[in-house]
Amino acid sequence: MNSKPDGQQSKYQLSKDTAGLRSTDLLPHNLSGQAQTREFLLKVVDILVDYIDDVNDRNEKVLHFKHPEEMLRLLQLDIPNEGVPLQNLIDDCSLTLKHQVKTGHPRFFNQLSCGLDIVSMAGEWLTATANTNMFTYEIAPVFILMENVVLTKMREIIGWKTGDSIFAPGGSISNMYAFLAARHKMFPGYKEQGLHSIKGQLVMYTSNQSHYSVKSCASVCGLGTENCVEVPSDERGRMIPSELERLILERKSKGHIPFFVSATAGTTVLGAFDPINDIADICEKYKLWLHIDAAWGGGLLLSRKYRYPRLAGIERANSVTWNPHKLMGTLLQCSTIHFRENGILISCNQMSAEYLFMQDKLYDVQYDTGDKVIQCGRHNDVFKLWLQWRAKGTEGFEKHMDHLMELSEYMVEKIKASPDKYYLLLEPEMVNVSFWYVPKRLRNIPHSPKRAESLGKITPILKAKMMEAGTLMVGYQPLNEIPNFFRNIISSAAVTKEDVDFLLSELDRLGQDL
Repeated sequence: MNSKPDGQQSKYQLSKDTAGLRSTDLLPHNLSGQAQTREFLLKVVDILVDYIDDVNDRNEKVLHFKHPEEMLRLLQLDIPNEGVPLQNLIDDCSLTLKHQVKTGHPRFFNQLSCGLDIVSMAGEWLTATANTNMFTYEIAPVFILMENVVLTKMREIIGWKTGDSIFAPGGSISNMYAFLAARHKMFPGYKEQGLHSIKGQLVMYTSNQSHYSVKSCASVCGLGTENCVEVPSDERGRMIPSELERLILERKSKGHIPFFVSATAGTTVLGAFDPINDIADICEKYKLWLHIDAAWGGGLLLSRKYRYPRLAGIERANSVTWNPHKLMGTLLQCSTIHFRENGILISCNQMSAEYLFMQDKLYDVQYDTGDKVIQCGRHNDVFKLWLQWRAKGTEGFEKHMDHLMELSEYMVEKIKASPDKYYLLLEPEMVNVSFWYVPKRLRNIPHSPKRAESLGKITPILKAKMMEAGTLMVGYQPLNEIPNFFRNIISSAAVTKEDVDFLLSELDRLGQDL
């Protein structure tokens, strides 16, 4: 990268003796390099702490938008043949954050995962420094025990006294673990014999509002996407149980083998919760595995006020995906998959690699987790969550969940109070607030499909103006027959009512004349 933007000396200047050194002058290459190593790292910390200050400064922009070709001209991203001096690396770090979107900014409402929890971030710093893998107790004793404690706690919150869990690299992979376990449970011979062990076409079910990763399971794991049946949802985005039963019977009449249903607790777009108890009744009736994708909505399990009726019946599921890096605000990435049945992960995924998972070690090898998973190397995703949970306590997480939901309710109230400027698509069940902004020229026109089409065309134009201004970020998308609309997400602890007020007034400032 350009080490001295605009020809100015770097704000983060290393001492004269250290600036021109190379990485080989630091530990561990140079055993006498403690002083320059410390100076280099402390300067990086200065950059990070200044960035944290900027992220929490409402006078700072959320982003300084530049088109890709402009950004490529500004940055020098080439990989050199010879290593650059340490000062260049410091400037690279500074410039990278300067042009990065501030996802922890209180006016970033764009993604399900946002905010910057300081304690969780500190945990990630420690995790990176420890730099250990998570496949055996032998090399990660403290972290393995932490993982066991945290995952047991999460299963108890779901409502299970037994079971098994693991951290996975994202909710998509967590959902795939559930698929693999369900297939293994019904057809244990598949592990060795593959398709020959199944005498018929397997079929899975999910709602037409579910995350695309569920359908991806059918593609990646050999079913084919045509055998991932999308169940219709109601006007609020919730799976219709009677339609699920109809589609199960339809495929059974063809000789197919329905085996897996993925219900969603907090859909990506509308934040809808499928009716778990009704779906569980159907799964029990036809002996299907019930998975709950609560990657997004799982955090509400921590709230006595908002858990019911949204997540009522979740304890009846066979498996649950729950991502703390979403509503709970843990730093990316932090995704968990939980099973009601103990031992299912080992039974499904064990490969017994002798160079890692020997059974004659000096400790209890049940703490070795590597044979439970389909990956070998596994990142330490537990410490940042454990440290954050220690800081907040379960009660603190409950207050956090309630705060986010109450802010979203406040936003809905503000939208309803200005029906000329904003059109609310539906009453949300979660922190997803779906709405259109209405510019002046459309305010006196009765709402109709034609007006909705016009509002849908305005939405991406207003998003572009928003990004160019850099003052806030809100996502948008179409849904089925509904044209583009804004989907506002409040999942950051930094957001206040004043930020919600700013969001709505800024949309009006930027869009009223469109």
